[in-house]
Amino acid sequence: MSMPNQTSARASATSTVGAGATDAVSLLTNDHADVAELFEAYEALVESEAGEDEKQALAERICALLTAHATIEEEIFYPAAREALDEQNLLDEAEVEHATAKDLIEQIQSMDPADELYDAKVKVLGEYVNHHVQEEEGELFPRCQGAEIDLDELGEEISARREELLEELGLDDDEAS
Repeated sequence: MSMPNQTSARASATSTVGAGATDAVSLLTNDHADVAELFEAYEALVESEAGEDEKQALAERICALLTAHATIEEEIFYPAAREALDEQNLLDEAEVEHATAKDLIEQIQSMDPADELYDAKVKVLGEYVNHHVQEEEGELFPRCQGAEIDLDELGEEISARREELLEELGLDDDEAS
């Protein structure tokens, strides 16, 4: 599942983060790219008929990272965007998409990788997340970049909260990306 401009967006986000900047849009875009790579890795496991343990470990990692990402957006990014933007419909849709993704994540987490629809649910989650990412990166993020939002300050909040969430989920930053 390749996403348009993901490689360049990730390189940009990585170099921005590496330089010490914590721009919120760059951090969130980097998360998007990282998760897209994990979905591609999962698809490769399915195609190579990898073992259930390997698929489950990767699916659990994807679910944990998506849960942390959605929490960050809902707690920090979306409220700031709601305050600064007139386009509330975009944010309403994003929150509904999060709710649907969370439902699918719960289903995956409650399943065994040997279950008939396990791989299909992970694939559909990936497609759904891809659609969500395209809307955020194509519509919401550019509007936020042109709005009265301190994206650097917001990025610092996002970075700190991400670290907390990853620790709660048993992942560290190195393992997450």
